[in-house]
Formats: sequence, structure tokens, C-alpha cells
Amino acid sequence: SGPMQSQMQFPSGYGSHLPNYSAPSGHYSQVPNKAAASHLENQYRASYYPGYYSAPAQNVMTSVGSNVLNAQQSHQLYNAPPHSGGSSDRPVQGAVSSASYLHVSAQQSYSAFDNHYSTSVSSSVASQGCPLNSDHYAMPVVSGAMYSNVSYPPVAAGGVYGQTFTSQSLPAVGQFKETNAFSSQSASVPHSLQQHVPMGYSTTLSTVSSAQAVQDNLSRNLTGSVPKVNNQINTGGIDSSQPVHSVSQNVPFTKSGVGTSASSAVMSSVRSPAASLSSKPPSSPSVTQSSELALQEGMQYGGYVNNQASSAPAPLSSSSDDEEEDEEDEEAALDSSSTTSSASPVLNNYDALEGGGYPETRSVTGSPVPSPSVLQTSKASKPFGYGYPALQPGYQNATPPTPVQPSNPGHHSGFQHYAQACVNQLSSSLGGLSLQHSQQPESLRPVNLTHDRNILPVSSVPAPVPNLNSDLRKLNCSPDSFRCTLTNIPQTQALLNKAKLPLGLLLHPFRDLTQLPVITSSTIVRCRSCRTYINPFVSFIDQRRWKCNLCYRVNDVPEEFMYNPLTRSYGEPHKRPEVQNSTVEFIASSDYMLRPPQPAVYLFVLDVSHNAVEAGYLTILCQSLLENLDKLPGDSRTRIGFITFDSTVQFYNLQEGLSQPQMLIVSDIDDIFLPTPDSLLVNLHESKELIKELLNALPNMFTNTRETHSALGPALQAAFKLMSPTGGRISVFQTQLPSLGAGLLHSREDPNQRSSTKVVQHLGPATDFYKKLALDCSGQQTAVDLFLLSSQYSDLASLACMSKYSAGCIYYYPSFHHSHNPAQAEKLQKDLKRYLTRKIGFEAVMRIRCTKGLSIHTFHGNFFVRSTDLLSLANVNPDAGFAVQMSIEESLTDTSLVCFQTALLYTSSKGERRIRVHTLCLPVVSSLSDVYAGADVQAVVCLLANMAVDRSVSSSLADARDALVNAVVDSLAAYMSTASNLQQSMLIAPNSLKLFPLYILALLKQKAFRTGTSTRLDDRVYAMCQIKSQPLVHLMKMIHPNLYRIDKLTDESTIHVNDRVVPQPPLQKLSAEKLTREGAFLMDCGSIFYLWIGKNCDNNFIKDVLGYPNYASVPQKMTQLPEVDAPSSERTRSFISWLRDSRPLSPVLQVIKDENPAKTDFFQHLIEDRTEAAFSYYEFLLNIQQQICK
Repeated sequence: SGPMQSQMQFPSGYGSHLPNYSAPSGHYSQVPNKAAASHLENQYRASYYPGYYSAPAQNVMTSVGSNVLNAQQSHQLYNAPPHSGGSSDRPVQGAVSSASYLHVSAQQSYSAFDNHYSTSVSSSVASQGCPLNSDHYAMPVVSGAMYSNVSYPPVAAGGVYGQTFTSQSLPAVGQFKETNAFSSQSASVPHSLQQHVPMGYSTTLSTVSSAQAVQDNLSRNLTGSVPKVNNQINTGGIDSSQPVHSVSQNVPFTKSGVGTSASSAVMSSVRSPAASLSSKPPSSPSVTQSSELALQEGMQYGGYVNNQASSAPAPLSSSSDDEEEDEEDEEAALDSSSTTSSASPVLNNYDALEGGGYPETRSVTGSPVPSPSVLQTSKASKPFGYGYPALQPGYQNATPPTPVQPSNPGHHSGFQHYAQACVNQLSSSLGGLSLQHSQQPESLRPVNLTHDRNILPVSSVPAPVPNLNSDLRKLNCSPDSFRCTLTNIPQTQALLNKAKLPLGLLLHPFRDLTQLPVITSSTIVRCRSCRTYINPFVSFIDQRRWKCNLCYRVNDVPEEFMYNPLTRSYGEPHKRPEVQNSTVEFIASSDYMLRPPQPAVYLFVLDVSHNAVEAGYLTILCQSLLENLDKLPGDSRTRIGFITFDSTVQFYNLQEGLSQPQMLIVSDIDDIFLPTPDSLLVNLHESKELIKELLNALPNMFTNTRETHSALGPALQAAFKLMSPTGGRISVFQTQLPSLGAGLLHSREDPNQRSSTKVVQHLGPATDFYKKLALDCSGQQTAVDLFLLSSQYSDLASLACMSKYSAGCIYYYPSFHHSHNPAQAEKLQKDLKRYLTRKIGFEAVMRIRCTKGLSIHTFHGNFFVRSTDLLSLANVNPDAGFAVQMSIEESLTDTSLVCFQTALLYTSSKGERRIRVHTLCLPVVSSLSDVYAGADVQAVVCLLANMAVDRSVSSSLADARDALVNAVVDSLAAYMSTASNLQQSMLIAPNSLKLFPLYILALLKQKAFRTGTSTRLDDRVYAMCQIKSQPLVHLMKMIHPNLYRIDKLTDESTIHVNDRVVPQPPLQKLSAEKLTREGAFLMDCGSIFYLWIGKNCDNNFIKDVLGYPNYASVPQKMTQLPEVDAPSSERTRSFISWLRDSRPLSPVLQVIKDENPAKTDFFQHLIEDRTEAAFSYYEFLLNIQQQICK
């Protein structure tokens, strides 16, 4: 059922394409062994598709407009979208016009979050600073200001970076008053507001221009009452209904109160890259169009173009079947010719392949779109379980169930069907559920924070369990993969505003799973309207029809889906694995692959200057590569290459047949070129002996070098040229400030200001060279990973951009030296083992969909934002986390459940195109107390931390700190105002938020945000990078470490893991009062373990566990525990091993004695204690209480 594809030609541009690179009839003829769809019995066999994939998707760069965080009013981290605003001709209740995203007529009521969430904020760029566009790329704009009656010029094809078009409805540059923007932005926005998108594989679009596709997409908005283009606002990307400004430029904005005309709406999606702590979701102006056309377009509800990224052009990427198609469609959200309907032309981009929008509604090549067969859901007034005689488990909720931990998504739940007793109970039974009317839950128990000092739980804080019935809870997604800040979703934005808590998602989409249902099927079932993948929370009306749980459209069940090969039964589609597991992975078919699958390509770019040779990292790296060469993810096509650099750039010819590696030196760094392009990236298996010879020789080749300069920029330019034809991963190892050629940097740090309590400067990049290079790389499906091994300031704020915008990762080893700092050397060794062998996904895209009424407006993480809800990930790794901010655009009164779904489309290292899907279901509540009862305090803190990083860069560190404090003040004040009989002298929090002040204080004392304590600028920037890219479980250990006493471990309260007995000591407060000179304490900070030994610690413990006779004999730089045959040694090592096993990067152990220099770091993590520059926890509580009582 794949789309018909017209012939697609690739104009000359980046990348070398295979001969005859055209796509007749849906897939490339030169692709070998096209896998036939497996049938019935073979559906779930993990058959291997030789992988073909589409060309890399274009990247839409997010503009760097001024930030939500720049506002100079109150310091709040998030704001609520205004209640009025709306279409171009009339205001709509509860909808925010796209223009109002930037300039709203009504002032927001968020007291402490005013300016950050207030209408004065005009930016809507990706939170982490991902530009939606840059001034060196051109791309079509998807604008909410386009109308069907306006003609647009056709898109030019064939340029290296694709197409541009001028939106005729865009405001002139001077129309709005400009505000200060991100530090790296300097150019003013061109009148044309062209979007820039680097295109990996430029494609000639079919006859329809991107502007027309935009009109087509917008036309779908008409069927419902209030047209809102794109429910997903700028999640750090481009709102598909609005144009985005180019990166590196100031974006004009209007003040609140300025009228929001249709033309001004185009500005609404501009977001500053790393700044906005809170952006307001815009809604786009209504498009005047006939209702017949709207119906013809197949829009199911009013103006809800939720995942409609397809209206803008995007690059090509491999994709699999209809579902995958959508995923890519989402990726390519920007390609006007992308579509997933059966009558569509070539799938030439990610959006077309992944299914970004409402494929049936996409008009391509000017041909009319067939009217949909089912239109009964044009009104979403009834709950999704409405009228179903035999509902799926999700919609038959009886009385509120007792909490049960969600089952591992990798396991089949074993659920057979709804219990008969529940069969006729609809989801509406949950609609008015209020926890107030039943016995008060534990999460609402009031806690007097100033009186109850011991609030820390004995063990780690569990994720709250959503208040769903037991069947739904068993099916729900694991909180380790998908977590919401509020497990009870407020019914309206007004209710969310009252709670003063942020609404958002924390994602860990590619994490390692022990069990994962992998589905090979010729049919991937998806909603025909919103392209949602079928999941456990849809409803089956009967055997032949199912209702989407996001847009409520009724879809037909494909014939093949009626058969369940696991049970060999027919006629029970609700028992299929796709409907029994909230986390699944589909192996996508070859129908939508636009080129052969990308091979795994690894390029190592190594600093070999004098500084690097002295640090000694080359020996560790080369040894690690030699040990893991055969474990690098890939197949027989895996390729590898090496570039070294100092003041020149050295290449290595490793072509099979040479007797030894051949070094080629290019000294003209101002005009870098590839000396022998065809022999620098070689097949790993064919040239393995030459590669090993080079790795053995490299550490000694530069031993006597006197080169002190570093030409990092030219080396990266060469690496980009080398990788462009295929894409892959560039691993950069750098030890100093780049000093020659393009991208050279100068020291910006003033060591005298490290302890400043005032302004912390230079948190943003000094040049846009590394950002532009990253965007180029992203367009060619290449990610750049940075290993910074530095003993002095290296301007990580600038260098980090190469990884931030290319979906890479950053590793930082301050004061690295192979012998003087053994802890860092060991950490590098362990990190490299994980880095080189972990799974990897190439040319990936990720889309997040959510129930009608909810919208996404900011993304956080390392990626490139291609459209409002589509992230481009040149590489994806299992250690990367993401965060999303959301808002409620429409009242959720008609439903009792909402769902979120994330779909990650990627090419595996084996050449398979796969789609990993996670679905989360949560209840809707109407009372403020229920909102507080469902608050997930850890998710709230992690989301606020991401927002605060953006605020620090876009505004100032002081503003970010104030906003964090105000987040606590406002939420607790709001809670206390709803509770009765509270004395003013008490600081009361619901049990669910009792740790909120403690975690925020810990955040304020973290390296990223602390003041008054000596903090190197690179250390601070790295901490901010970690906050933006770490999954929640690891980020929380970084924010609030776990402290255990381990000198008295016993066999009581143990757990058994793989035939190993693991002690479970209780958590201790992070306070020196818990430390005793007679004890030994282990602090788990996530990436490092501190083992603090008291001076009077029992000698038996020191002897048995540390292997030394007494305290005095324990060395200063001890990083390993010996294996001693003693119970205390076995217990201690078992406990530490258990902690290490729970995380990807193995932490280094550092033994701390009183005279150890690392003692300072250890005590700085005791966040409940007072320091010269910061409150103790008790003082912080009194300060909070004082502000509430003002």
C-alpha cells in the first residue's frame, strides 16, 4: 500500500550518489534483494531487510530570535499561553494566535514567570539553542500567514542546499520592535524571511511548491470550529504553520499589546536557540477556504494539524513502510512534495516517509485529494471510548485502581481482553474523577517542610504511578523511557496556570532494553489522519474498525492485522503485540527507502599537538580502539578513517594493498582539500591490518613534536568533506583552544571572575563557525562527538556547538593527564569502551504526537529541529535524553484520558530501517488538588533545569536562578492558597512536592548555576550541556547525589541480582552532620563515586575493603578496590558494582581522605549545608516561606 512515486532526480550538490539515482515505482532499482513483505506466520520473524533508505533529510534551522528568558520582569521559568488571541479575523477562546506567541494582547498572570512566559517574549527557537534556520542555508518556509488565495512562486530545485521561497505575507523587517537576541545572532531578518535548510541530498520537487503544500496543509484546518495550525508549536523547531527566521540574526518582536495581524503571525515561531524558558504555543490564523475543500482534505477536527511537518521541504532519508513513512514524513516535515497517501508521488524526504502530517490531506502535484472514507470524527465532542461495545483495555475504567508499577514495556503484558465486568464502562467514567471526593491519597498528604526535617526517603524516589485502572497501568510505557511532569493532566490551560507547574515530557527513547517486541510486518497500522501508530490505548469499535486515541478518527483494520501469528488465531486484532505493548519496534519495509541503507562510517579526528602528546590520551584511545575494533557496530560495509592535526592537517591512506599506512600532509589550512578522497575512508574488514598498524604507531609518531598550534577548524572542514557522501559519525579529540585557521578562538575567561556572584559572561559561543559546521553536518546525516581533554580554558561554549546542533554528544575531562590524574585517565578508558561498542542509529528522526488539545512548543536536547514536532538526529545513541515543554491549547473536557506517542525512525548499524514507538497514557483531571497529587517532582525539576540553562544563555545566570526560586515560591503558594486551615507560620507542601525545594536548592548549588564558588567557565558550560542531554535518571544523580554509609553493610535488607546478594543501605541526608569520623560513606554523583573515609574509621574495614593496614597508609589517588576475601569487601564491591550496572558510563571511584584535594568537591555536594555564598536547606525554606508571605 505504499505511495506511488514519480521519478526523482538528485541534482548535483553535497554527497555523491549512486549511478542512475532515480526512483521509479517506489524504490530504487539498484537496491539489491528488496525484501518481500513477510506474510502472516513470518510477520514477527526479525527478518533482515537489506536496508535502503532515503537521502538525508534537510534540516530546518531554528531561528535564533530573542528568548523567552530575556524578559526583565519577574523571574519565572515557564508561562502559560494567553487565553485569547486566535484567528486572523476573530479572537478564539483558549487559542493563542501564532502571532501571539510572540506578542500577546493580554498580559499573562504568571506572577513569577511573567516575563519569561509573558507576551513580551517573542522567541520560539529550540530550547537548547537549535536554530531553525541559518543565514547560509535556504529553505522553504511553512507559514501560518499563507493563504490559499495567495499565489506563491514555485520552489527552485537543484541547489546545493535546496529551495527557498519568499512568503508574500511576511511582515517587513522594521514592522516589529527588535529585542536583544541570542549572543551569536547578529544579522537582521531578511524581508523574505527565507528559511535555510541544509540538504543532504537535494531533490527536485514534484510540481507543487512548498508554499502550495503549506496551503494544502493549512486548508485542513477548516473542518472544525477553531482552526489552529499545528497543535505542536515549535518544539524547538519550526511551527509548520509559521515561518522561521534564519539563525544568527536578531529577530524582531513586538511588545505585548501590539495587534496580532495575520501577517504578524509569521513571526510567532521564532525561538532563540538556547534560551526560551517558556515559550507560548501559538495557534495559527484561520484560513479562508470552502468547507467542501476542508472535508475533501480529510481534516478530522478543527484546525488540528498536529503533526503536520509535511508542508515544508526536508531532506531524504531511508524509511520503511507506511508507518515509517510517516516518521520520515515527520522528519521531512518541511518538504512540500512529501506525502504518505497511496496516490502520492515520490517520498523524497523524511516527512514523507515517516508520515508527518495527515497524509490523505496532502495535495501533491496539484491533483485533487480523494475525500476520506470516514469523516465521522469531525466533531471530537465524545470521549474516545464512545459507543464501543467491546473496548480496548484503555477505555473501560472502573473505580480508581490501587497504584501498581508499570510493567516493563519489553514484556508482553499477557492481557487478553477487558474484563467482562468493565466491558460497557466507557472512558467517561474517569472524566470527572477527582481525588478529593475519595479518601485523600498519600501524594496529597500535607507536609510541614520547616518542621519535618527528615523528608528524604530510605531508597531512591520512585516515579509516581498514573491514576489509571490496572489494565491500563500494565500496558503503560515505562517511566524510564517516557515520563510526564504531571501524571494527572489538567483539563484546561487555566487550571495548569493555577498550579504554577510546568507541563512537559522527559524522553529516553533509544535506551537499552533487555526485552523489546520487534515486529516485522508488511503492514504497519497507523491512523490515516494523524499518522499515529496503533497502540494499546486505541479502541476497537469492532473487528474491522479502530478509533485513534489522539485524533479520534475511525480507521479500518487491515486484513493482515486480523491474524495474530503468536497465537495463530484470526479475528482478534486487539491481541496483536502492537496493541499489547506500549514500547515496540517495527522493522520497516523497503518500500519507502530512497537509497541503499547508509553503512556505519566512523571518522576519528585527533589533536596531535604538543599539548595533546603531553596529556597522553593517544595511547589510551589507540589501545581502546585496538581492543574494540571488532566490536564497532556495523556490518561488512563498515568504514573507518583517521585525520590528525596540529598546525597542519594529516590524512592517512589505508587503502587495501598498501604495505603500510601512508601519511598525507596538507599544510594549506586556509583552503583545505582531500588529497586522495577515495582512500581515506576504508572498509574496516578489508584494511584491518593497516588500521591496526596505524593505531600501534600513532602514540609514538608525534612524541617529539614541537607544534603548539591547533588547526581544529580546518580539520573539521576536511572531515565534513570526507563524510558528506555517506554520513556517519565524526569523533573529535581536542586538548586546547583552537588557534589557527577557520574557527580559531581566543581565551574569554577571566580567572578572577570565577567566584563572582554577579554576572557570569560568555556562556554562549564566540563564533558561529562551529554551529554552521554542525548544521552542514546534520544536513549530510553526520554527527560530531567531542572529547575535550583539557588542562586549561578551551572555550567549550563555542566548541560544544559542533555537537549540540548535529545530535552529537560531549565528553569533558578537565585537567586530563594520563599519569598525574589517573581518575580522569580511567574515566576516559571506560567511557571509550562504552562509546565504541554501544548501539547506534543513523539518519534518525523523531516525532512526538499528542492528543488533540495539547501542543508542544519547546524541545531540549542535542538535535536539529526540522519542524514543529520533528527532530533530526544524524546519530542517535542509547545514552541521550530529551525534554519537551507543552501547553494545553484546547479544553480537554470531552476526554478523560490523553496520550503521547514518540516515534523514532532510524537506520541500524546493520542496515535495517527501524521505528521505535513509545506510547504513554495519562488521566485528565479538573481539580487543582488532583494536579498536585499527580506531580512528578523529579520530572518537574529536570524540565526546569533545562529551561534554566536556556535562560542563563539568553538572559543571565541571575535571571535563571531567580526563576528557579520563583518556581518553588509560586507553586507552593498556589498549593497553600487552596488548602484550608493553614497557619501563615508554616511552609506546607503536598507529599508529591515535598522534595521540590530541596531539589531546586541542589540545582542552585550545581556547577551550572552556582555563584560565589570558584567555578571554571568550561566546567559550568559542560554542566549545562549535561543538563540538556542527560536522561532523567542520570540527571537526577547529578543534581542530587545519593549518599550511603557503607562501613556497616549487613545482609539485612538485601536484594538478589543474578545470584549476587546486594546490600541496600538507606539514603543519608546530604549534610556533614551525617558524616562521622568513625564511618565510611559512598556518594553516588552519577559519573563519579566518592568514597569518604573518616580519620577514625575501623581498621578492619580499611584492611578488608581498601587493602591497607590503617588510615594513614591509604594512598591519595586510589581509584580501585582490591578483591579481598572478606564479607565486608564482598558486600561493598557488590553494592558498588550494582550501582555501576545501572548506568551506561561506568563511574570512576575516588577515595577521599581529609587531606585529599578532592575533598572540596565532595563537600560541595553536601547541598543541605550552608556555604559562604549559599543558603543551607533550612535557610532556603525560611526564605521561600518569607517570599510566600509577602
